[in-house]
Amino acid sequence: MSTQVSARLDPEIFRLPVQRIREGYYSDAYFVHTRTLLETEGEHPHVTLQVFQKTDSVLGGIDEAIAILKSCSGRSENGEWIPGWDQLVVRALREGDRIAPRETVLTIEGDYTLFVHLETVYLGTLARRSLIMRNVSEVVQAAGGKQIFYFPARHDHWLVQTGDGWSAHVAGAIGVSTEAQASWWGGRGVGTVPHGLIAAYGGDTVKAAVKFAERFHSEMNITVLVDFENDSVKTAIEVARALGPRLWGVRLDTSEYLVDRSLLEEMGSFKPTGVNPRLVEKVRGALDGAGFPNVRIVASGGFNAARIREFEARGVAVDAYGVGSSLIRGQNDFTADVVLLDGRPCAKVGRSYQPNPRLERVQ
Repeated sequence: MSTQVSARLDPEIFRLPVQRIREGYYSDAYFVHTRTLLETEGEHPHVTLQVFQKTDSVLGGIDEAIAILKSCSGRSENGEWIPGWDQLVVRALREGDRIAPRETVLTIEGDYTLFVHLETVYLGTLARRSLIMRNVSEVVQAAGGKQIFYFPARHDHWLVQTGDGWSAHVAGAIGVSTEAQASWWGGRGVGTVPHGLIAAYGGDTVKAAVKFAERFHSEMNITVLVDFENDSVKTAIEVARALGPRLWGVRLDTSEYLVDRSLLEEMGSFKPTGVNPRLVEKVRGALDGAGFPNVRIVASGGFNAARIREFEARGVAVDAYGVGSSLIRGQNDFTADVVLLDGRPCAKVGRSYQPNPRLERVQ
């Protein structure tokens, strides 16, 4: 479940390219042209602009959007930037708030020329971060309180990691995989003994796990991928015996096109490929039978909210889920409209002013 954040993030944390944003470098050109025309004509319309989206979702990126307004609203006069934030009235919801279709999440009131150039930037921020919030919130809810590890870093551009990681954290992910993703709340990236390290030790999962544990056990929970030889039951037991109490968990990550060796004689009554319920059951039973009931099982590889719900409905003995690319797929677009001019209705048909008592004045 997502958690509303009580204190807004300081604008400094976002490290915005302030000068570029002020210039309109990241903005749709027509917004920059609008600012130029209005300023040239000496027009300074006092407007109220409202922002909404169209699905049941979770609000992300609102503190970043506010930071953009605080740092980049204003105008340039004789080569000097005159800040505009103090001349605006901004009301907004909070990070992690549940939001309904067409619910107003942000209003901006003031001289339109001070902030018209920022629309592209803050809307894109809200769209991206809310997408992550919503997706992570769905898998967290599907998992029913079990841990979710946020693992999509390798599936997207590195520049999105910081804000996406924060959104995943607020939405309930228990761990992220990079330092950048964890940086806004002072966390650390977590992970497992990877396939690459196992390969570097000649395909010897036990040796790689032992070396990794010797170096990093005091710094993190040791979790080991056990599918390198496609014999997860055998490898899980070997790793558990070698690491003993240093082993936090084993991670199942069998390819969707492979059948684990432990299942070859059972094929015929279930879908045997990838990380499936029967494979989890066999690994759990083997660990328990060998005296390692405290070793956790992390399931990964193609998991999304629907698949997690299926596993949970069947009572599969998974302790945590690693979820990757599904968390960055989809869309959660936002729209901004001028709805009042000098306090009077002035909006595109179908986009009338929709005041929201949940909004808080932003200082």
